[in-house]
Amino acid sequence: MSTNQTTGVASKRAYVVAIAVILFFWQVAAWFLPDFLMPDVPAAFVRLWEEFNSPTFWEGLGNSMTRLGAGYGSAIVLGILIGLVGGTLNAVRSPLKAAIIILQSIPSIAWVPLFLILMGFGNLPIIVVVAIGAFFPTALSVMNATESVEKVHISAARVMGASKFQMLKRVYFPAVTPELITGAQLAFGNAWRALISAEMIVGFSAGLGKSLAYSGEIADMTGVMTNILVIAILAAVIDQVILERIKHRLLRYQYL
Repeated sequence: MSTNQTTGVASKRAYVVAIAVILFFWQVAAWFLPDFLMPDVPAAFVRLWEEFNSPTFWEGLGNSMTRLGAGYGSAIVLGILIGLVGGTLNAVRSPLKAAIIILQSIPSIAWVPLFLILMGFGNLPIIVVVAIGAFFPTALSVMNATESVEKVHISAARVMGASKFQMLKRVYFPAVTPELITGAQLAFGNAWRALISAEMIVGFSAGLGKSLAYSGEIADMTGVMTNILVIAILAAVIDQVILERIKHRLLRYQYL
């Protein structure tokens, strides 16, 4: 087993240990607090099993995953394009980077009232908020990586008569891929939090965020903790299973 494979196994074990520790402290808190304030872990898992057998749960999960896919996917594509443009064109590099740094300091959820007014209730404002959360770290990581591309590689490509498109495809994009993957994983965390927050506020149709908000409104603490558990587990699975596999596939030369 290579060093990187060993690191990957250790990372997954760390997640398992972290989950076990969180569940332990949750159970300890449940022993000292009334049931209506803090349900115990078995009660939450019983509710979770009931939710798995409910069509409403799967409808909400499907809606949330669709919004996440649309917003996150759009942000990655736009982040790569804008990052490459900003990193390769000196005329727009500094003002574009400054704009990204300023705008990314605004919490994604702060845009919800504006987009509700502009777009009305529906999937679109949530998707846009998710995209905003993921766009800035993606674009900034690509831009920073583009700026650090070896000058000798750029000069060699120009001497060989490479077009601008070929420069982007053969020189810049391969060079920025490692930073892009890191930025994409960071962007996922932002996108996931933006999704849940936006669904909690907008709440016009089924979704993980709406389900969490509704449980809180009716003081169903078992429902609240079950929804939090689902949100946490899904985030870990997407990050450590899906995104990590994509990372290993794109950067397989680093994991030999």
